[in-house]
Amino acid sequence: MSTPNRVYIARLAGVAVFDPNGDQVGRIRDAVARMRPTQRPPEVVGLVAEMPMRRRIFLSINRITSIDPDAVVLGSGTLNLRRFEKRPNELLVLQELLDRRVQLDSGPAGSVVDVAMECSRGGEWALTRVAVREHTSRLTRRGHLHQVEWDRVRGLGTVGDNRGTANLLAVLEDMRPADLANALQDLPDARRNEVAAALDDERLADVLSELPEHDQVEILAALDRERAADVLEEMDPDDAADLLNELPPPEQDVLLDLMEPDEADPVRQLLRYASGTAGSVMTSEPVILPPDATVAEALARIREVQLSPAVAAQVFVTRAPLTTPTGRYLGMVHFQRLLREPPADLLGGIVVNDIDPLRTSTPLTEITRRMATYDMVGMPVVDRNNRLVGAVTVDDVLDHSLPRDWRDRDAAPTPSATDDGTVDDD
Repeated sequence: MSTPNRVYIARLAGVAVFDPNGDQVGRIRDAVARMRPTQRPPEVVGLVAEMPMRRRIFLSINRITSIDPDAVVLGSGTLNLRRFEKRPNELLVLQELLDRRVQLDSGPAGSVVDVAMECSRGGEWALTRVAVREHTSRLTRRGHLHQVEWDRVRGLGTVGDNRGTANLLAVLEDMRPADLANALQDLPDARRNEVAAALDDERLADVLSELPEHDQVEILAALDRERAADVLEEMDPDDAADLLNELPPPEQDVLLDLMEPDEADPVRQLLRYASGTAGSVMTSEPVILPPDATVAEALARIREVQLSPAVAAQVFVTRAPLTTPTGRYLGMVHFQRLLREPPADLLGGIVVNDIDPLRTSTPLTEITRRMATYDMVGMPVVDRNNRLVGAVTVDDVLDHSLPRDWRDRDAAPTPSATDDGTVDDD
């Protein structure tokens, strides 16, 4: 194996995994170690990689030919795509050891910030060194960092609720919300709720939108109500409405009352629409501009970073007011048309209105059919007075067309695999 003799595992989190042909197959999320009955350090048996579609698989340490800070390279052979499941005598190094409060032999208490694995001359990998940051009572200074042998640290082999969250959050910091949501599903419930609560409101709102409904509800319930209301305010109104729909009506009312009125009002409106209709799946905050806005102004608006690609794909043109429900709906302009027109031209001169908008009562099946027929990324939703009340985007349609548990990793079908690592087709 062409790799450094000692590798610190937290530094591997997020590193790309490549097959022998140089094609990326996933990213490293953790290392798997096997506890031993003797005092010998745990043996590292493999790494956990996250594949497309959020599947986590096991990579045997014997299959890995190279490990460096930029890439992990696999040797030849068939990749086992069976979903990773931890065995009773195994531990996930980052998930279970990072932030663990420990005691150094003849030394101070501290928290684990990283763990190193080393390869022996016989080719066996084991956890050999632990980076521990000393606890200090001074808030203005970080404690001294100790790098010590595994057997000089007490508290690594016990199971208990003795972990903080700071270092685990640092490892998870650069993940996309969907990937972080996936990582949270691998944590025990108490640990998941602790990590979720430590995220800031905006980050937690993004992550909640990517979790299965039952996980959303459990995390929200673990927060105090004021914090829960703050997080709901950071969510898109349609996502907040979907989450509140999972709660009993009395709890919905309490949280809505704690939200700022201008944040709660769009959510209340969405909750009034029947399930499975355009009103229930639309976003009430599409990009809306008046007909006298210029192409340059529209392009600047859709460049705003907080807009999702589906929402930013088109601009809806209406009379004032420009917040939903708007004045009379006039039409829409796709961003590709904006790119082809002179920046000083007015939207009123290029607006397209040859496709009938949806009504709030339009069922999901009809929405799907019409969007597919016209190759639309988003469609306007109007009320009986032809006022724009929202827009249904393709991600809304997908989210509500898939099975309810599609975000739940445990519910996804997995291929079976034989003991020799080949994938079965049955």
